[in-house]
Amino acid sequence: MHELGATQNLLEIALEAAARAGATRVLGIDVVIGELTSMVDDSVQFYFDALSRDTPAAGARLNFRREPALASCSACGHQAPVRPPLSPTCGACGAHALTVAGGQAFYVESIEVDHESPGGDAGTQGQ
Repeated sequence: MHELGATQNLLEIALEAAARAGATRVLGIDVVIGELTSMVDDSVQFYFDALSRDTPAAGARLNFRREPALASCSACGHQAPVRPPLSPTCGACGAHALTVAGGQAFYVESIEVDHESPGGDAGTQGQ
């Protein structure tokens, strides 16, 4: 259910960026989600579709990119990508000396908006 609050923030960011750019519509949003978050792409899309109804972002594409997480062992130096559930030990040496970096992100990477020209032709501009 935490996807609801995060998706509300995502929509607010997109609408504010579109307004600052003088855009008439939000066409697409590139979203980065960390592998270690419990965010589910389909849930974010579901909430976005419901929340954006009757806004300039209605019908916008959400493009998801997953940010990997990397575990590093301070005992042997082994590094490996990780996903939940995380093991408490190093896969190479078995030590309990792991540090995990990355995989916690949730942010808007870019926004594609539509500008209508005075003649009625539409053009796009990335933000």
